[in-house]
Amino acid sequence: MGDNMSGHFGFSYIGLIYMLMLEIPNIIWIKHKPKGYDPSGENRILLVFERIGQALCTVSVLIFTDYNPAAFEPRIVWFFTSAALMVLYEGYWVRYFRSKKSNRDFYRPLFGIPVPGAVLPVTAFLLLGIYGKVIWLVISSVILGIGHIGIHLRHYKK
Repeated sequence: MGDNMSGHFGFSYIGLIYMLMLEIPNIIWIKHKPKGYDPSGENRILLVFERIGQALCTVSVLIFTDYNPAAFEPRIVWFFTSAALMVLYEGYWVRYFRSKKSNRDFYRPLFGIPVPGAVLPVTAFLLLGIYGKVIWLVISSVILGIGHIGIHLRHYKK
């Protein structure tokens, strides 16, 4: 692979798994939003960052094969850390769906991680980009993080 950070085109089954882990709970959430949840008044600049980051992450994670582990090598620690964060993200959703579904339940820290519903997947995608040496996913994750984490921190502070 060398030190090329641009990525190799092709379908990523790991990217598909990550997207399913991300989207399935979010689809279920649509019917189980926190009582009193109100997205009105969200910062428009953060929303733009979030939407652009979502689109770029989705494309970047699916169209590069560099995330599909082929061999055990020292940098695979990035992959396993990323995967562990996605598993924690699923745990966050299980905890939320079993709760009373209040705003407090939605934004409550998980193992000391603030706004885990935003921080965990963004960090997982960032680390996956580092593992795959795909600068496009790294950049996309940073853009997403600015918007998504920013929005959710503002909600949490309310």
